[in-house]
Amino acid sequence: MDGRRFSPSVARNRDPILKVFREHVCTDGHVLEVASGTGEHGAYLTEALTDLHWTYSDIDPESRTSQAAWRKSAAHDRLSGPLILDASKSDWGEAERPGHWDAIVSVNMIHIAPFEAALGLIAGAGRLLKPGGRLFLYGPFARDGDIAPSNAAFSENLQARDPAWGVRDLDRQIVPMAEEVGLSVAGILEMPANNFSVVFRRQA
Repeated sequence: MDGRRFSPSVARNRDPILKVFREHVCTDGHVLEVASGTGEHGAYLTEALTDLHWTYSDIDPESRTSQAAWRKSAAHDRLSGPLILDASKSDWGEAERPGHWDAIVSVNMIHIAPFEAALGLIAGAGRLLKPGGRLFLYGPFARDGDIAPSNAAFSENLQARDPAWGVRDLDRQIVPMAEEVGLSVAGILEMPANNFSVVFRRQA
């Protein structure tokens, strides 16, 4: 009733993501979330990690409305935004704060967006993260040409909806792009439901 939206998938994956954040991403500092969706991840992680400052962003107006509602309902002032941000663009507007971001986060975005969004996301992380900062990706991926049957079926379904969508190959597509912009793999962790948490580190 207050404008907040809820996603069943967030309820399933928020605790595993919190564990990854604690161990591999960051527990304090400034986080930019690209394509923040309902806004639940930022609200949940900042409630658990009390030194984390989180900025929402999205291209979708309805999602930004939900994110604003989560920010308003929070019992703290460490949620900001939502910013209007199109990951595929070379200029992210208000998010263009080089050296400000300790982490850039994108959960379940790059498979339901044109590949230009993945390109732009990784380029933006290379451009804007602090030295040593982390890019955190969560979602389904193929691994060097191999893909779980459920992810293959999911990718076919996505491509039937939009040929520009689909599950990406982590080793053949994402990692090489990251390395080109000065990001190195800091961790690849298997997650529930054939998803992965992927952590890149910006080199100093």
